[in-house]
Amino acid sequence: MSYNDTFIRACKKQEVDTLPVWYMRQAGRYDPEYRKIKEKYSLLEICKQPELAAEVTMMPVKKLGVDAAILYSDIMNPVASIGIDFDIVKDVGPVIHNPVRTAADVAKLRPIQVEQDLSHIIKTIEILVAELQVPLITFAGAPFTIASYLIEGKPSKNYIRTKELMYGEPAVWFQLMDKLGDMVIAYLKAQFAAGAKAVQLFDSWIGALSPRDFEKYVLPTIERIFAELSDQEQPKIYFPGVSSGELLPLLHNVKADVIGLDWRVSIAEGRRRVGSAFAVQGNLDPYVLTAPMEVIQEQAKAIIDQGIQQPGYVFNLGHGLFPEASLDKLRELTDYVHTYSKQAIAQLKQGSGV
Repeated sequence: MSYNDTFIRACKKQEVDTLPVWYMRQAGRYDPEYRKIKEKYSLLEICKQPELAAEVTMMPVKKLGVDAAILYSDIMNPVASIGIDFDIVKDVGPVIHNPVRTAADVAKLRPIQVEQDLSHIIKTIEILVAELQVPLITFAGAPFTIASYLIEGKPSKNYIRTKELMYGEPAVWFQLMDKLGDMVIAYLKAQFAAGAKAVQLFDSWIGALSPRDFEKYVLPTIERIFAELSDQEQPKIYFPGVSSGELLPLLHNVKADVIGLDWRVSIAEGRRRVGSAFAVQGNLDPYVLTAPMEVIQEQAKAIIDQGIQQPGYVFNLGHGLFPEASLDKLRELTDYVHTYSKQAIAQLKQGSGV
């Protein structure tokens, strides 16, 4: 089987005959086989077993036929190395036992030690790079999103404590952003060194900020992270999470290759807002997958028709898969994206005389 580099070419805005597709959280609880594994092991326990983590990472590639694998891991994994004690609690999410809320708490955070503390993740990456016939995407959580967990102590809907620190003690806030930025840079560089073919920076909750606050309190750190990674030729993706459409025009100076879009902004409008320098990725509402297959295909078709208008488009969801999603529908959707986009791209080329 030859290596499928369609995803990489799309990220670099090169010509493709078929659109690449992968799904955020594609290795997850919608898969009965994965649910059986989770009956025996927690997420963190799986991550600490490289062979098992690699197996889970490869499941959707084999079952769905997607064009990229994304590392089975969690955005919280690296924070243990900087001195954070946490658990992933069922039906809750990350729960922090030593929240970061003061200057003294920030001062205690130590530099990340990837080789010492995260060797199991590096080993998983190495296994996958040797075995996969599609690119491996690895990832990190972005500083604001990580900070929101560290400060709140658990997932939050309103980010009161986070904004209280940001507004009330900006010097402490920026110290925290600097330390988390350093953590992300070191972690992603280690992933590249291990053979990652692309990386994605997940900023799942940044949409909680206004454009003004994002620009002032967070964007400088995002720009620094991607600037530090700009010597790596592998594609770099920034996903500013849900409800982030108003932030997109501020990303022009971010040295990423791809911007991920949620479903609230169309592909055409997302491209207009971020500018022509970036490829874009997205952006089917995950919960469209609850609909009949003809509705799913209708929604996917509308997105694909916009995506193929310019080079540089990767089909994905606008956020992660949910446990109730159908494996069969996902497989059928993947086939549809490949089949329809191949026809549509060929017609577009024919119409333009290429």
